[in-house]
Amino acid sequence: MKLIIVESPTKARTIQRYLGKDYKIVASQGHVRDLSLEGKGSLGVDVDNDFEPDYVVSPRGKKTISYIKKISDDADEVYLATDPDREGEAIAWHLADELDLDVNKTKRLVFHEITKRAVNEALENPRLIDMNLVKSQETRRILDRIIGFELSGLLQRKIHTRSAGRVQSVALRLIVEKEKEITNFKEETTYGLEATLNKEKIKLELVDDEKKKIRLEKKDELEKLLDYKGKELTLQEIETEEIQRYPYPPFTTSSLQQDAFHKFRFSASKTNRVAQKLYEGVKLEKGSTGLITYMRTDSIRLGGGFVYATREYINENYGEDYLGFAKKQKENSRVQDAHEAIRPTQVENTPESVKKYLTKDEFNLYKLIWTRAVASIMKHSVVKNTDAIFVRDGNKFLANGQELVFDGYKKLYGEYENNNYVALSELKEGEQYLVDEIEVKEHKTKPPYRYSEGSLIKTMEELGIGRPSTYASTIESLKKSWYVEVQRGYIHPTTSGLQADEKLLEFFENIINVNYTANMENQLDKIAEGEMDRSKALGDFYKPFKEKVNYAYKNMTGTELEKIDEECPKCHKSLVKRHGRYGEYITCEDRPNCDYIKKKEKVIPEDAPECPTCKEGKLLIRKGRYGEFYGCSNFPKCKHIEKIEKKK
Repeated sequence: MKLIIVESPTKARTIQRYLGKDYKIVASQGHVRDLSLEGKGSLGVDVDNDFEPDYVVSPRGKKTISYIKKISDDADEVYLATDPDREGEAIAWHLADELDLDVNKTKRLVFHEITKRAVNEALENPRLIDMNLVKSQETRRILDRIIGFELSGLLQRKIHTRSAGRVQSVALRLIVEKEKEITNFKEETTYGLEATLNKEKIKLELVDDEKKKIRLEKKDELEKLLDYKGKELTLQEIETEEIQRYPYPPFTTSSLQQDAFHKFRFSASKTNRVAQKLYEGVKLEKGSTGLITYMRTDSIRLGGGFVYATREYINENYGEDYLGFAKKQKENSRVQDAHEAIRPTQVENTPESVKKYLTKDEFNLYKLIWTRAVASIMKHSVVKNTDAIFVRDGNKFLANGQELVFDGYKKLYGEYENNNYVALSELKEGEQYLVDEIEVKEHKTKPPYRYSEGSLIKTMEELGIGRPSTYASTIESLKKSWYVEVQRGYIHPTTSGLQADEKLLEFFENIINVNYTANMENQLDKIAEGEMDRSKALGDFYKPFKEKVNYAYKNMTGTELEKIDEECPKCHKSLVKRHGRYGEYITCEDRPNCDYIKKKEKVIPEDAPECPTCKEGKLLIRKGRYGEFYGCSNFPKCKHIEKIEKKK
């Protein structure tokens, strides 16, 4: 019997079906050990001895290791098939170490999709654990532990906020900077002139000789032209140009998270969860199979086998005219190009053919991934762009139109795009056209948009902050720390977030910034490639960082928590007021050592209507994800709810 160790039980079940009784597939369920809380500063790292980590097996990990150990002792051969990234490589090494496997001999399997073909190919081409990848992950973990523990302890003591982190605090910096841009924004008002032709209902705008829209601070001059209503404009010139529009590349982790937010309002973490399920395996009629490739990737490369099969599919279903070519990856030192883009494992598994096996969210995401990947290999579309210049009394008006000449990839992907075409092909130069409507339009400049989860991830990727596996968890950390809140899809910094950012900017400006964090990511990449020594990266970082921490402890101005005249029922210290995402609350002053939080007393208005279900509670106005509703005051014992009827 041969033993294969993967990370998730779902993946284990899928692979077990492929390989049969000669193999035993078991799951580690992620990490089995982590840095301990021992040593200086409870870091679990000996900073005075070449940053030697002290690992401890988790309680769950002990059970997992014990279970796998019994099986591995009887196995003819053990394969480590954890996820194909640095985190997965580190888990493989931890497993080998705890199971007493020889790292120099134990075989490592790598596959980027969970299909029978991919698993068999991995078995035919095993390799050893890549210790450079392991060192890179270990360095990242040590950096995150040191920065996270040191800064979190500092902020908790000085200003009573929750936490700080290497990537998290830089993401917070971006959010706060955007908020300041919005706060400092000054609105400007200008005016333009718009007209509509009578029969054609074509929209025109007053422009200058360069065809730029005219915007004036005062509308007096424009109002003089309002008498053009009912008069004729002469079509002086028509300019046409055919434009080729190329399909989008297949998805990376970042672009999938962005698109899933814009199209389905999925948070980044929800996109990850749904994609993980599609990757690990879905029960189809023929058995469990992975529907998409590994979802943590920054590559847009497509494998040759998939490209060949997809070109055949396009030719058969759309014709030879729709055949295009796969996109080439631009050179980027950060891209791990051993990975492919996120794509369907088999083009034959069309969204409609697997719809009945998927939840609504799974279907929507799978259809988006499948359509994007297939469309990326289709021919470009061709659009005819037309500019029509109308004149009267030396004044010029511009109409712009677009017509689809050849749909190309839009044949498949068009439903995901906003395509509003306005045809101007019937217009003729030299002819006159009657103005039906004309008006002065007010234009106000708009402040910058706050980040959505999608746009924040895009910015982080462009700036080199974090990696595909960390985008979602970074945003979740900010939410859990009460540094940000999401309102109608946009990220707002909280009071705690603004305070934390202010202190970090004051004392750690050269560390908690975009360039430093991006440079650190590049160093981690170099360690992964064997081009940089782990000890040098940590050594260069630690001494100046620790000096700044010590300086901040001495010089950072703290804030006092307001005590109330009441003691903690658990540890008998004072209770204090704090502020979180839901407003003020009362907790023990000795947090995090004491976790007591005082429950808010329910205030029930005397005139509140009686609950018709339990007859004991009162109906109170509550807020949910879809707005306000009536709920019973005896919740959760009574779950009665009612809609709030809107007044007409």
